Amino acid sequence: MGKAYNNFYPQIYDLMNLWLAFGKASKGRRGHPSIVAFEYNLEKELVQLRDELRDETYMPGGYRSFTVHEPKRRKISAAPFRDRVVHHALMNVVGPMLERKFVFDSYANQVGKGTHKALDRCTYFMRRYEYVLPCDIKQFFPSIDHQILKSVLANTVKDAQALQLIERIIKSGEGVLNDEYDMTYFQGDDLFSKNRPRGLPIGNLTSQFWANVYMNELDQFVKQKLKVRAYLRYVDDFALFSNDKKELREWRAAIINFLAGLRLTIHEESAHTRPVWKGITFLGFIVFPDHRRLKPPKGYAFRRRWKHLYSMRKNGMMSSDDLKVHAVAWANHARYGDTWNLRRKILNSVKS
Repeated sequence: MGKAYNNFYPQIYDLMNLWLAFGKASKGRRGHPSIVAFEYNLEKELVQLRDELRDETYMPGGYRSFTVHEPKRRKISAAPFRDRVVHHALMNVVGPMLERKFVFDSYANQVGKGTHKALDRCTYFMRRYEYVLPCDIKQFFPSIDHQILKSVLANTVKDAQALQLIERIIKSGEGVLNDEYDMTYFQGDDLFSKNRPRGLPIGNLTSQFWANVYMNELDQFVKQKLKVRAYLRYVDDFALFSNDKKELREWRAAIINFLAGLRLTIHEESAHTRPVWKGITFLGFIVFPDHRRLKPPKGYAFRRRWKHLYSMRKNGMMSSDDLKVHAVAWANHARYGDTWNLRRKILNSVKS
């Protein structure tokens, strides 16, 4: 069953924890007006949060939403800064408790993991197995069911006050992604199923972590029930490897059935067993056993962005140092594929 944790709620509103949470929430963004205003009265703001959390009167504020189109269209919903401080304070305490239950090959939003480690692990498996089954979840964040998520969290978190805070944060995102969700009915549903609270705002630290907790149910099923030895997952993208095509087809059917219990579905049209030598699309790259290529749309997207950034630099709207930061950040990511010529071509494309 695993260890359960209780009686830790005072650790969340401890002033030192709130101060550490402020540092994490403001990292790299200290010039933002909402953060400047919060920091101007930092002691007063943190004491106010402490009192609200201690007295259980804290209520999350409303979200500010906007749409991004790169690498794909997504609705991002940002919580007010004081709420982000609470999110970090909560996760400082609860995060390690939940993280202990994660499988080794879960790579999202964890210290020491990340996309590059996941890509390396994918290559490792592709060199050792003949076939791969790549899968991803349809409308993942908008589909996450609140009741199921709270039930999963309650299996580990037994502190009633902490659970109440968690429930308030989850409820604050109710309806934020409704316009991103295409209604899916599952066996046993009735007309009231349409009104089930669902969706986690993309942009919250808590959303990112709880998405991992939600998908950890699948991880445990794959590892404990199906006994899959070669499996990895990054958020809602995952892959299974085997030397037996029939075994992968059976696992696919079992996973589809299991995910229905979480009210999730995969893109079945793209979830098919294939020889590893054909490669798979994973985390922005096309991964083969002996090399990787950057997905063409990723290169096109950065080329457009690079031209815009370079134009800002020429017009005095950005410093050379800031431009260099963008170039280095992209190049450091792209170098995880065989992209030397691509990187040189794109980064030199705007020079006269």
